[in-house]
Parts: sequence; C-alpha cells; structure tokens
Amino acid sequence: MTTSTPPAARDALAGVRNEIGKAIVGQDAAITGLVIGLLCQGHVLLEGVPGVAKTLLVRSLGASLQLEMKRVQFTPDLMPGDVTGSLVYDSRTADFTFRQGPVFTNLMLADEINRTPPKTQSALLEAMEERQVTVDGRTMPLPDPFMVIATQNPVEYEGTYTLPEAQLDRFLLKLLVPLPGREEEVEILTRHSQKFNPRNLTEAGLRAVASAADLHVAQGEVENVQAAPEVLGYIVDIVQATRTSPSLQLGVSPRGATALLATSRAWAWLNGRSYITPDDVKALAHPTLRHRVQLRAEAQFEGVNVESLLDSILSTVPVPR
Repeated sequence: MTTSTPPAARDALAGVRNEIGKAIVGQDAAITGLVIGLLCQGHVLLEGVPGVAKTLLVRSLGASLQLEMKRVQFTPDLMPGDVTGSLVYDSRTADFTFRQGPVFTNLMLADEINRTPPKTQSALLEAMEERQVTVDGRTMPLPDPFMVIATQNPVEYEGTYTLPEAQLDRFLLKLLVPLPGREEEVEILTRHSQKFNPRNLTEAGLRAVASAADLHVAQGEVENVQAAPEVLGYIVDIVQATRTSPSLQLGVSPRGATALLATSRAWAWLNGRSYITPDDVKALAHPTLRHRVQLRAEAQFEGVNVESLLDSILSTVPVPR
C-alpha cells in the first residue's frame, strides 16, 4: 500500500519539527507528540520538573507556525474569567460588553496548570471539548485551529493541585519531558556559551514554516488513514485490558480508545503510510493512555507504576498479524 499524502503537507509539518530543534536539544518524543496533537486537533499536557524547557518547547512550536499564540501563567489566585473572558460594563453605552480572554487564540499555553485551583482549571473544560466559551448565556466559538498545551510540574511538588479526571481525559496526550542526558546537556551549555537567547527565538533563527492551511490539509489526510478491523480490535483489547487489570481502579474510557486510534493514524501519516500497523498503536499507547488510568493504592505500595503496567499489558495482549 502507498500513501496518498501530498508531500507538501508532510514537508511543512516536518519543517515544524526541524524549527523547534533550533531551540530545543533532544526531547524528540515531546516534539513529535506536539505535532501529533496538532494533526489530531487535540490538546497536550507536558509534565516535567522545573527547568527542562517545557515553556520554551511550546514557544518554539508557536514560533514555527503562522498561528496566533497566547500564554497564561496559572497561579493560585487566577480566576476563571481571567482565562475565558468576562463581561465588562461600558459607561458610554450603559451596557455590558464581553472582553475576550486569552483562550480566544489558536495555541494557548497554559503554563503550570496544576498550580491553580480546580475551579479555574475547569474553566477550560468547555473550551477544550466543545471549542467554545459560554459566558452569561452567550456562546462564542473559538478560533480554528484551537489547541491547549498545558505544562505541569510533577504532582508531588509543593503548591500543586491534581488535575480532575474529567480534565485529564480531555488531553489527547500526556508527554513526559525528562532531564537531559550528559551529551544533550553539554550541547545546551554550548549553545548558551555561543549567546543563544531563549527569550528571543527570532534571533535564534526560528521562523514560521507552516500555516493554518497546511495544517488543515494535513489533518484531512490523517483522517483518511485506514485502520483494518484487526487493528481496531487490537486497540479495543488494550483498552479493555486496562479495565480488568487488578492493579487499576480506573481503566481507559471509550474516549481513550478513540484517542489511541487518532494518534496512531497521525504517527502512521508522519511515517508516510496511509494505514495503521499494530506497531503504530504500541508506539502511541503510553503517551495516549498514561493519564487515563489510576493505580490502586495497594499497587502503588507494591511499587507498581503506570509505565510498567502499560508495558505489561502491551506484552500480554495478542498482536494481530
């Protein structure tokens, strides 16, 4: 089988990955995950300790796209209206007018989203799921494309709030941003010694190489990637295995199954294929499912973690041939 993808669309998205690499050393999995999020019209959660360039990664993505981007620093005193917008009284007209919040953009960076209380976190639920905002009975659509990229510190850090399950499930992917290896960290220091300025990405040579039109073409092609019945059954078997695992108190929902199908399609498309293989499903299982399951307390006491549990499930679920 051959791919029907126009080379220009895939070249544009490959260019985005290359541009991000001008500012970010390593982190290939996170970079690819962000591109997959764009292709699937989904939202992405980045988790890592402070100082691993989560914010720089998202800013670099924004610099490589001809799209509007806004950043919101989530803090304990942030209110829902600070994100979605609010009604403001206009003394000239003696009426209330709606002032748009930063959510009205193409790419919204929700920085340190787990440092704000659940009430403000939940303000994003409608925007993420319905691509709209409702204030005082008025419903307003968000721009197209629209994507939330949230960063968070590990939940054990002081001053963080656990994201509600309903909100976690609305993130297409949860990407881990690890500490760099020795060679990568030497390269980071080398760039800084050569006057790399992370606050000025234009000076670093980043430029916009893909537009909304390129993205829409690519998204349409991803939706046309084929999935054989056997592969669909494989996805369902993986998802159902999480629901019956004795180590989990919460398994993957049907939304998680459709998310795994979508991300597998995008991964196949990026690799130049018009069909999904079981290896595509395996490659995207961890980032697509890791935030959709919850370990039982006794499993945590026994040293079980989500990553090893997903590895175990993937190794035991029969792979179709």
